Amino acid sequence: MVVEKFHQMGVAKSRIRVLFEYGMAQAKIVGKENVFDFSIGNPSVPAPAKVADTVRELLETVDPITLHGYTPAGGCAEARESIAADLCKRTGTKIRPENIFFTCGAAPAMTSVMNALAVDGAEFVLLAPYFSEYPAYAKSTGATCVVVPPDTENFQIRFDELEKRITKNTQMVIVNSPNNPSGVIYSVETLQKLGEILTRKGEEFGHPIYIVSDEPYRELVYDGLDSAYIPAIYPNTIICYSYSKILSMPGERIGYVCVPDCCADSEAVYAAIAGAARAVGHVCAPSMWQLVVARNTELRPDLKTYDANRITLYTELTKMGFRCVKPQGAFYMMVEAPDGDSMAFSDRAKALNILTVPCDGFGCPGFTRFSTCVSPAMIQRSLPAFRKLAESYGLKAQA
Repeated sequence: MVVEKFHQMGVAKSRIRVLFEYGMAQAKIVGKENVFDFSIGNPSVPAPAKVADTVRELLETVDPITLHGYTPAGGCAEARESIAADLCKRTGTKIRPENIFFTCGAAPAMTSVMNALAVDGAEFVLLAPYFSEYPAYAKSTGATCVVVPPDTENFQIRFDELEKRITKNTQMVIVNSPNNPSGVIYSVETLQKLGEILTRKGEEFGHPIYIVSDEPYRELVYDGLDSAYIPAIYPNTIICYSYSKILSMPGERIGYVCVPDCCADSEAVYAAIAGAARAVGHVCAPSMWQLVVARNTELRPDLKTYDANRITLYTELTKMGFRCVKPQGAFYMMVEAPDGDSMAFSDRAKALNILTVPCDGFGCPGFTRFSTCVSPAMIQRSLPAFRKLAESYGLKAQA
């Protein structure tokens, strides 16, 4: 016998992974150059050269027993001190090394926070569109996900719908900005209003309601915009961070949770996160990669390729008659299905070897997600197929 909820989660594979695996299989049949895989957010820009230089330096200069040995569960001192110092410099606020807990990427950070806050009857609020794995993370904790429907015009927050869904059981609101899948950044005004509502509701119900800010795309922003430091706007904020996307090393699995001192019950929350991580087998994050990021906190992603890709794809698809959501950050773009059926749109695109993910699983049916962290050459090769797709819907090309 097995636990049925986990069995169902294992059987129901992520649509993203299914498309990604299909693309690899299809490439063997029609040639890799004829498959236009926009399904997965796997960075096409290599990690900065300094990352490889740091790895070589560590291998040559650090005792291997130390380099590959255990660290404290929350991370080694050098790494926590370096991250805390970088956050202080960036934000102008006080972050201590003791506020940082290293994890194997943002996903374990999120699951540890969810488990830590999943008191009896807990409700976690998801702002659609949201990352499609959040419900799976929450389900394992026993908490209930409450979804705020999307604002499909501006992709900010529908506050009228949010207010109706906050109850005495609300423990957290998950914020993902820049957003996966929309690429939109929540404005300071949006975050301020969110903070005002949560402050008022927290006072009404007699307990803090946390913002859990999932930030793997924090530095991936365009057009001179910025991604706000949410604890400066709403103190009861817990940050989950990853180096997967900004340093192009998603397979290395390194990130952290930051529980600032300004967060209500910060010491208890931090301890609960550490305990939740321990309960699912966390020992420590990869020791060498802790040191790699510790010595590269000043690195920022090279945005030129991602920026050019988002502009090319947005411009070309808009010209063809598709309605596209222009990304402000991250490396995704949402396209509205012309007939409102995103599953059918994805299947029709798949027949042309264009792989795009329906956003039904992101809480935003009627749209599909395109990853723009692909090679520029693939985008150019894909344009004739996109034109066929547009023609199949009878869309009229714009001048």
